[in-house]
Amino acid sequence: MTIKEIMKYIESEYSVINDTPCEICGGQYLAEDLNIDIIDDIPYDVCACVCSNCGHEKNFEFCAPFIDDDGLKKVKNILN
Repeated sequence: MTIKEIMKYIESEYSVINDTPCEICGGQYLAEDLNIDIIDDIPYDVCACVCSNCGHEKNFEFCAPFIDDDGLKKVKNILN
């Protein structure tokens, strides 16, 4: 994937977050932190969010296809 394609992919993740109302009060989630996690040997963008209205916390998980094999090995080494 090119940098432009990766940025479009990440933008789409934020669109999902922005279009998802808080399940407690209906407020809007704000992204606080973004990490790469390995779940069942698959890399995911995990975005920790908080509701701007009530403070409810929610994690959004998105598959991260832009992490290639070398990047996946580096991420695994950092996590171990």
